[in-house]
Amino acid sequence: MKHFLLYSSLTVYSIFLGSQITEGVLLVTYWKSLSANDFHAYYRQFGPGIGQFYTILTVMAVLMPVAVSVYAARRFPTALKYSLLSSFFALLVIVSFYVYFRGTNELFYAATLTEVELREELIRWGKWHWGRVAFEILSLLFLVLSLTALTGETTKGVPLTQ
Repeated sequence: MKHFLLYSSLTVYSIFLGSQITEGVLLVTYWKSLSANDFHAYYRQFGPGIGQFYTILTVMAVLMPVAVSVYAARRFPTALKYSLLSSFFALLVIVSFYVYFRGTNELFYAATLTEVELREELIRWGKWHWGRVAFEILSLLFLVLSLTALTGETTKGVPLTQ
């Protein structure tokens, strides 16, 4: 169970973080190169798919440190400390969606932004996005620390066995 949790948590969260970095580097750069009309047409066509992809991946990724916390809760205090910190930063990723991204994505779907408004919003979107990526990096760091602690920690004084 421990090794499955270790590998699945790191795999899912790393894929999530990698996809977010890719979105920030490639998609946002591409979006900024489009005219407002082209951006709105692009977003109307691909926005729902992008949103669905990131919703599923975000939920899966956020559940990873929470699952580690549940696993570590009774017997692994050091791992629990790190997994709770990881969970906190992962939950901030969700909070950032409701605080900023949800409303902004609706603006993009409404297709009412002018060229200037769109440029300003994409700059703001990028800043929020990289802030969210910072939370994800911190969450992954603490997830790695919690999983490292899990592999070396004892269970109430009894060394863990493979």
